[in-house]
Amino acid sequence: MKISTKGRYALRVMIDLAEHSGENYIPLRDIVARQEISQKYLEGIMTDLTKSDLLDAQHGKGGGYKLKRDAEDITAWDVLVSTEGDLAPITCLDKSAEPCIRAAECKTLPMWENFYKVIRDYFSGITIAGLMNKDSGDNYVI
Repeated sequence: MKISTKGRYALRVMIDLAEHSGENYIPLRDIVARQEISQKYLEGIMTDLTKSDLLDAQHGKGGGYKLKRDAEDITAWDVLVSTEGDLAPITCLDKSAEPCIRAAECKTLPMWENFYKVIRDYFSGITIAGLMNKDSGDNYVI
C-alpha cells in the first residue's frame, strides 16, 4: 500500500489550516504559497476534503477554507480516506466490494483483516493537532 501525493498533501494542508485557524477563511492562494503545491492540484484535494465534511469552503471575497471541526477531532485516517478512498489492503475488504464467494474457506482473510485493522487503528490514533505539535514526542514525516 502506498499513500499518493494527494493523501500526503491533504495532510499537509490540514495541518496548515489548523496552524492558521481562526475566525476567517484562509484563501487558497495563501495555502498554495506556504505549501508550494500546484493550485490546480490543490483545488482537487480541497474538493475531496470539503465533500468529506472536513473543510468548510466559502466562495467570493473573504472566502477560502477552514477546518469544519477542531484539529483534535480530525484524524489522519479521516483525511487519507477522503483523498485516497478505502485503504483496504485487498479488494474483498473494500466497503464497495461484492462479497467474496471464497471468504468462508479463505485461509489468508484473517491475516488481511488484522492488517487492515492495524492500519485503520494506527491512522485513527493520529490527529491533525498531534501532527501540529512537534513537541509531542512523535516525529511524523509527511
